[in-house]
Amino acid sequence: MVQFIIKRLLSGLSVLFGVTVLVFVLFKMMPDPARLTMGQRADVASVEAIRKAEYLDKPVWQQFLYYLNDLSPISINEISEEKQKEYRYTQLFSIGENKAIVAKPPYLRRSYQTKRRVTDVLMGALPTTGILALASIIIATFFGIIFGILAAVKQFGWLDNSILVTTVLGISQPSYFSGVILGLVFGYLLADYTGLSHTGSLFELTDLGDEEFRPRNLILPALALGIRPIAIITQLTRSSMIEVLSQDYIRTAKAKGLSYFKVLRKHALRNALNPVITAVSGWFAALLAGAFFIEIIFDIKGLGFETIKALQNLDFPVVMGSVLFTAAIFVTVNIFVDVLYGILDPRVSNQ
Repeated sequence: MVQFIIKRLLSGLSVLFGVTVLVFVLFKMMPDPARLTMGQRADVASVEAIRKAEYLDKPVWQQFLYYLNDLSPISINEISEEKQKEYRYTQLFSIGENKAIVAKPPYLRRSYQTKRRVTDVLMGALPTTGILALASIIIATFFGIIFGILAAVKQFGWLDNSILVTTVLGISQPSYFSGVILGLVFGYLLADYTGLSHTGSLFELTDLGDEEFRPRNLILPALALGIRPIAIITQLTRSSMIEVLSQDYIRTAKAKGLSYFKVLRKHALRNALNPVITAVSGWFAALLAGAFFIEIIFDIKGLGFETIKALQNLDFPVVMGSVLFTAAIFVTVNIFVDVLYGILDPRVSNQ
């Protein structure tokens, strides 16, 4: 199992390295960040000072090494109060007069527009996106498993056919299209009856200046984001249940006189949920990225909203940080799922 975990960790790190290279190369094709930061009327000295601070005066390969050094949790850094405050590092040991090997959180640099640390920008927006993705996957898992079981039990019946047609429609609908339709119908046309709003942040300020969670503003975005995973989990559960229900041990359990409900709950469902667990775990990471467009449609100030706003303002550090952060979530979740699946099925970890 240890060797299996090490292989997955190395595989995940290689994926993150590839994403880092791709993102770095793509953003090097964009306009000069120093000019974007200072504006078109900035003097030459100010622009050159920014270029030096951002290592833009170095060759591209050196810029990439500096960027990797910033991202790495173990890196080489200058020993100074200013650098310690900026990088928030812990010095491990010195390697020269003014340099040391340090341990630190990944440093994603600062926003061109607000001068805030990119990490602070992302961490401030993450709770909103995380709540939205979590609510969506809970809804998708609950209804997907129920609909999948009903379709499998009533195979080839009218209920099974209706569920299959509905899931095909659900899979074919992008989340942003579902968001527009749900927002228009239930958040605008029928707002007087539903009490729901087309726009509204999950955390709103009260009269006293405190942030208050508004669960009502979560309903439509979570449904819009959860429609596709509901459809996929339904089909996956149905297929897995049909396969399990055809096994010999299910027929044996029925022959022993166990009730049909007990056979489903105790024998069939338990063995049919392994692929469903894998899909649910993977979808949670996907929903964090898929929430981008939903946040724009419903005016939710989350990770996607901040990323799109940064992209519009050509605030490259925020966009690069968001892409890398999302990729890290995907890799982490996939490693967790692989390890969990290896624990549930030892044959996987022995491959």
